[in-house]
Amino acid sequence: MAPFIPTTFKPMRYPSILAACAALLPLTATAAPSPAAPKLVVVMAIDGLPQEQLLRYRDQFGEGGFKRLLTQGAMFGDAHQAHGTTVTAVGHSAILTGAYPYQHGIVGNNWIDRATGKPVYCTEDTRYQYVNETTKPDDGTSPARLRVDTLGDQLRYATGNKAKVVAVSGKDRGAILLAGKTGTAYMYMEGSGNFASSTYYMQQHPAWVQRFQANKPQDRWYGKTWRPMLADSAYSMDAGDAPFAISYYSESGSPDSSYYKRLKEGPFVDELTLDFARAAVDGEGLGANPAGVPDLLGVSLSAHDYVNHAHGPESRMSHDHLQRLDRMLAGFFTFLDRKVGSDNYLVVLTADHGFANSAEFSQQQHIDAGRADGKQLLDGLQSHLDATFGAGKVALKASWPNLYLDQAALDKAAIKRSDVEQTASRWLLAQTGIADVYTRTRFEESGATGTRIDLLLRRAWHRSESGDLVVVPRAYWSFGAGTSGATHGTPYAYDTSVPLLLMGKRWIAPGSYAQYTEVVDIAPTLAAVLGVRKPAGAEGRVLVEALQGAVKR
Repeated sequence: MAPFIPTTFKPMRYPSILAACAALLPLTATAAPSPAAPKLVVVMAIDGLPQEQLLRYRDQFGEGGFKRLLTQGAMFGDAHQAHGTTVTAVGHSAILTGAYPYQHGIVGNNWIDRATGKPVYCTEDTRYQYVNETTKPDDGTSPARLRVDTLGDQLRYATGNKAKVVAVSGKDRGAILLAGKTGTAYMYMEGSGNFASSTYYMQQHPAWVQRFQANKPQDRWYGKTWRPMLADSAYSMDAGDAPFAISYYSESGSPDSSYYKRLKEGPFVDELTLDFARAAVDGEGLGANPAGVPDLLGVSLSAHDYVNHAHGPESRMSHDHLQRLDRMLAGFFTFLDRKVGSDNYLVVLTADHGFANSAEFSQQQHIDAGRADGKQLLDGLQSHLDATFGAGKVALKASWPNLYLDQAALDKAAIKRSDVEQTASRWLLAQTGIADVYTRTRFEESGATGTRIDLLLRRAWHRSESGDLVVVPRAYWSFGAGTSGATHGTPYAYDTSVPLLLMGKRWIAPGSYAQYTEVVDIAPTLAAVLGVRKPAGAEGRVLVEALQGAVKR
């Protein structure tokens, strides 16, 4: 039977004949690029921001941040990271490639290299080092594992490399996967508090980066405390009612690596990231390219993910952090208005994934929720396979939700992979918290079932990089141990539903749009606005309903 190709099955995208006809409109949009493209496109990702948080707290936002996007821009209320493994690297890869993991090859933050059997990190590349910073072997230094190009790469190609593409993030993967193959990434260094690039991009930092580093802006929060910025009554809808106070310091009594690591887990690292983004606009002249071509700035704000992991999206800390992000965005947009001109730039804001509530909170709401301990599952499964096939004959490695079999060992023992898959699946499905198990055989030989989760899992599976078994937890369950915190990573709506907001006076038609939308639609839409070729792996549609003027024709 021919292998399943995910791109041929998209019933969830166009549920009616009229919508299917509307899907043809992007062909017209891409054939008639705008004669007046933005001088600067700013693509912003807020790590770990579920759509529901944006809506739940919207009445408390100020005028210039999220509310400006919501009132002056286009909001897609049913937007999704439409793949089954909803983690940071996979979500960031989708934004500007327009591709799903089965094409772009980033199947997780980490996975197992099938050739070596060793864990790999999505952006690690030992051929390159951070510029003037300590580099560990698994630090992210290049986009080598990203198997497709990005919108920024196409913009650079279309302009003879005159367009500037810069990305900055608190996480290396957040910057590198937005910058693409030919842009430039800068990432936060938790050892020094600097933003630095790697030798994949350059041998030495430009003068503007050196000046930024010399001023040590990361030290200004030393000894400061993060407290709620709103009155206590504003947090009445949050889980728990205790105020919080999180101080930023180190045992040494002065800024050091322990302080810089702590800094990235709260709002101040986002403020620092936006300060560096401002410095990049000034230093690189983004939006004022002397060649008269557009530039692209990617900004990934990382702290919301850390806050939600530690406290849950239902917490007062998460609520307060989002309010602080709102005020930060207002300041950043005001800067762009002054520096680039409010009529000259276009902003897209989205997220790499959503978030589940903490299991304990869900249980209080009488929801079946919990944590499936990955180590216990792996040990139990290994014991079961040893008892079934013989000790040591079946070797397993895990990078959840992927489980990898040692095919060479199976061949040596004359054991069929499909027999191991079936045995492992039956055992896993009998364990608490497990909803389904997808096997390599199922991915390669079986057709789609017609369910949305089946579609998302198939999009997320890459033949070379993904596991031989992909384990799907039940809704509101996750892999892990402990009794606090929250996570993400599943194909369920709370993890896939993310904001998708676009703002640009001359290109975007303001309004609230109910159409089902995916994050992979961003790259084709921006390609239409910029008048450049779509990235090679892009499968999304142009969001013509939110375009105006020459771009829409």
